[in-house]
Amino acid sequence: MKFFFSLSIFLVFMLIAAQLSAQQNPVIIKRIPVGHKGAVVKDSINIDTLDNGSKINSRDQKDIGDVLTKLFHSKPSPVVDSITIKPEISIAPAIGYTLLSRFAVVLSGNAVFKTGPQSRISTVIASTSYTQNKQFILPVQTNIWSKDNTYNFVGEYQYYKYPQSSYGLGSNSNIKNADPMDYSYFKFYQTALRHITGDLYAGLGFIFNTHWNISDKGDINGTLPDYALYGKASRTIASGLTFNLLLDSRDNAINPLKGGYAALQYRDNYEFLGSSTPWRSLIIDLRKYFRFPENSDNVLAFWSYNWLILSGRPGYLDLPSTQWDGNSATGRGYIQGRFRGAQMIYLESEYRFKITKNGLLGGVVFLNGESFSAAPGTSLQRIQPGYGPGLRLKLNKTSNTNITIDYGFGRQGSNGLFIDVGEAF
Repeated sequence: MKFFFSLSIFLVFMLIAAQLSAQQNPVIIKRIPVGHKGAVVKDSINIDTLDNGSKINSRDQKDIGDVLTKLFHSKPSPVVDSITIKPEISIAPAIGYTLLSRFAVVLSGNAVFKTGPQSRISTVIASTSYTQNKQFILPVQTNIWSKDNTYNFVGEYQYYKYPQSSYGLGSNSNIKNADPMDYSYFKFYQTALRHITGDLYAGLGFIFNTHWNISDKGDINGTLPDYALYGKASRTIASGLTFNLLLDSRDNAINPLKGGYAALQYRDNYEFLGSSTPWRSLIIDLRKYFRFPENSDNVLAFWSYNWLILSGRPGYLDLPSTQWDGNSATGRGYIQGRFRGAQMIYLESEYRFKITKNGLLGGVVFLNGESFSAAPGTSLQRIQPGYGPGLRLKLNKTSNTNITIDYGFGRQGSNGLFIDVGEAF
């Protein structure tokens, strides 16, 4: 749920920004938590075999590091063959700009390591940010594997001081009905997954999140906001247990060339655990990746994200909303929080292709659609489309990580530039 990009990414973007006519339009910049594209993060792949039997070696590919090394004639960094039990730690300052935050400064860092010689890579990611709109953001994410990969422990810990407008309930809401809101937010989420068989994992989790000091100014057009009709509260708490199933056959969780991903999270919030009201939800996250054409490493990707309130009445800010999914990735073409409601159905497809043979530069075209109901018990409303093109700049050829630069278009004049590290899904 962060909206920032590292200083190095900013400098690279500035080098190519002159080629982008979109730079004069409103900008929406975001960065989702790197390394947390799902509970299972598989190891990097240096050599990949295409369906026709030929092989792609990462040494034949180029990334930003190769370009900068050649540009400044510096000595190449030594190649790291593998991650060990000794953590590799990196810390970097960052700057950013969004429609929500305006200018922002951030200090981010991460650590990667293995708990055993054969274990998958574990990660700890943290950052702290302060924005021109006086927003303070402190997220920490952990993804820890046991030595034999039998268990995977996933955690999310977040504190936000986060002014943000709401635009009403349902996907029929009008962008002119902005209701400026302010609140503080804290989230604690810990899940333990156990290997069952093959690529299947199952586990339990505990999730606690609370919003407090909630205030709003009312719709700027003078009408009564949906927040008031739904039921105002100065504080809400959601506390409960989750049951999780995960099937992950992707070859690379950061940027898959093939395979699939299916995750199910059932959440039950209880008053005896501190929840303001009892309510239940279900999240179904499905993704599939195909090489297209079959003998290339271009990818046709599909994503379905369905976030449903099964029963009860969550607090207004706990309702499903655009870009409030775990990766802050839904709804390219719209500002975060643009649509909100008790039921969310989301579909997206994207075609990813190389522009240069060495993989340094690539491109995408994407199309998405989202439909929301209003308050619990109401029907789904119209589908709101989003679409656009994008560029990909190879940040790390070993992990196949890209800087993603997308320009998204939505309805009612919504449009903007989305900058990210890693693919949307």
